[in-house]
Amino acid sequence: MGDNDLTDIIAEGAPEEGTPETLTFTTTLEPGRFLGLSLKNGLLNLITLTLYRFWGKTEVRQRVWKGVRLNDEAFEYTGRGVELFIGFILALVVLGLPFLAIVFAVQFLGQWVVFAAYIPMYVFFGWLWGFGTYTAFRYMASRTTWRGVRFQLKGSAANYGLYFIFAGFLSGITMGWFWPTAERALAEKIWDEVRFGDRRLRFRMGRAQNEGVYGPFAIGWVGSLVGYFVLIFVFMAVAMTSGMFEQTGSGAPPETGVAFVLMTYAAMLLLAPFALLLWSPYHAAMMRSVAAGVSVDGATFRLNVKALPLWWLTVTNLFMLLITLGFLMPWVQARTARFLVSRLTSEGTARLDLVQQTGRGPGSGEGLADAFGFSAI
Repeated sequence: MGDNDLTDIIAEGAPEEGTPETLTFTTTLEPGRFLGLSLKNGLLNLITLTLYRFWGKTEVRQRVWKGVRLNDEAFEYTGRGVELFIGFILALVVLGLPFLAIVFAVQFLGQWVVFAAYIPMYVFFGWLWGFGTYTAFRYMASRTTWRGVRFQLKGSAANYGLYFIFAGFLSGITMGWFWPTAERALAEKIWDEVRFGDRRLRFRMGRAQNEGVYGPFAIGWVGSLVGYFVLIFVFMAVAMTSGMFEQTGSGAPPETGVAFVLMTYAAMLLLAPFALLLWSPYHAAMMRSVAAGVSVDGATFRLNVKALPLWWLTVTNLFMLLITLGFLMPWVQARTARFLVSRLTSEGTARLDLVQQTGRGPGSGEGLADAFGFSAI
């Protein structure tokens, strides 16, 4: 056999450059394997007065990312704990300086300064919340790789923060009814700016709107309103029968007030699962809607999340966090990731083998998100 014949055989067996591929998501995550990590992170957070959480969070992400596979190739998280720590310190400066300025202003100029600055402060912190959310996603995208290629989040965090304020304002004056529209628009502003190397993801609002969300939202809204009035009626009835409103020379006995407070918290705790159940159809519908809007090349996505399984996942996660005082957070995160990835499917094809690496990520982590107490994982 000549050299030319051998070359032809190799060429016939070689894959075509830029061959489209279907996208198949699988997971190897086993939440039980996160129990030891949960205990370690919890104890080290106690010993270090929560300073270890930046490194603990990084290790959790590394293990969760590694357990998520696309076309049988694992994702990789390349972030470092020190980056999250530096981001947190920077966030404290951003949040602390305005707070200190207001404190000193009150001391020297009087309390009227607080009232004069109330609206600007509310707007500023609302914008900061949106800004922090966007930068947190930007950081995680930049530290996520697949096949050695890094994700990126372009766009403007400042503009996202402005829309977040606008969405909150309109949701407020419409008693919450604008929020489903706002939530999809906020998702569009993130997902339409995601890049995988030099390949851009898209968010198609028309596809997202094919999944109805206002019907499930109405269930949660009306149910919450009815539940609120029922709860007020029950509390007033209990207070009247227990003598809370009876006035004596020395007022109500202290133990009566304490008992009423404990009863209130107990009732809220018992009713929380029912409130989550009311809103689970909406949250499931919104997750399906957002997933349906995302596409890359000709590949679209579908997240098969139903209300009752999502409700059960949420309730059991919260219960385990409550009884373990937060120690099982890594286990909860792994369990949630497995729940979502196992329900994520794709149709169509994408040409990801031609993707080229571009750009660099931010130098520090999602400090504002951590300072506000929220994070995607």
